Amino acid sequence: MAALRLPPDYHLHTGRCGHAAGSVRDYALRAREMGLAEIGFADHIYMYWLPREERDPSLAMAEEELPAYVEEVFSVRREFPDLTIRLGIEADYIPGREEELRRILEAHPFDYVIGAVHYIDGWGFDNPDQAGGYEGRDPDALYQEYFKLVQKAARSGLFDILAHPDLIKKFGCRAAGDLTGLYHGTACTCNAFNVAVEVNTAGLRAPVGEIYPARAFLAFCLEQEVPVVLGSDAHHPDQVGADFDKAAALLCAVGYQDVALFNSRRRKTITL
Repeated sequence: MAALRLPPDYHLHTGRCGHAAGSVRDYALRAREMGLAEIGFADHIYMYWLPREERDPSLAMAEEELPAYVEEVFSVRREFPDLTIRLGIEADYIPGREEELRRILEAHPFDYVIGAVHYIDGWGFDNPDQAGGYEGRDPDALYQEYFKLVQKAARSGLFDILAHPDLIKKFGCRAAGDLTGLYHGTACTCNAFNVAVEVNTAGLRAPVGEIYPARAFLAFCLEQEVPVVLGSDAHHPDQVGADFDKAAALLCAVGYQDVALFNSRRRKTITL
């Protein structure tokens, strides 16, 4: 295993996603300034819960933008030979639409695919405009529903990485019951289906004020030998690598010594 200067940031968004700022080149320049040796882009794919006729351009790129996104990443990769730039994508897991998503993913040369759960029965629970949906809901039931979907995403075979694995806590929603079973079951599922999990620092910038996922969840992932990647979930170039010192400290405290890298959807590890 080879060591890098700083862990790669595999979760960068650009202005194409409709709710971020900056171009691929802007993020590459910032990564070079920070001394990162490797980054990866993961803009939101156009396919998500809403039907096409109700598409919200502030949530994801338009369908016709996907080829241009791929070419933009390749173009900047050629411009920055000193910086390893990976082509990724962030895709929502939508029950019942697995084959549709598979066809889209197989049509492009992604280095990795990040799977995410942003919806529960059509409710965008991480969207600030829909945060009122938490009112009157049982947090324990929400956690059960959420992690059930995360486990289904892992079992789908569509994804290399699971994004922000306990995103349901974003606005401070906390389960009253013991989460050990959900954490352990999800880690076991990731192990069984060879899926990595993301340690995502965007939670520090959210109302919950902590990294995704919880330390207890990561401990089960380590026990099950689930690989991890780091992601800032940057929506502005200034957020590239944000709080990676805290993420690295969390991983070391749990006992992780390695992080995963991806190339053409093949994984290897490097020392943290």
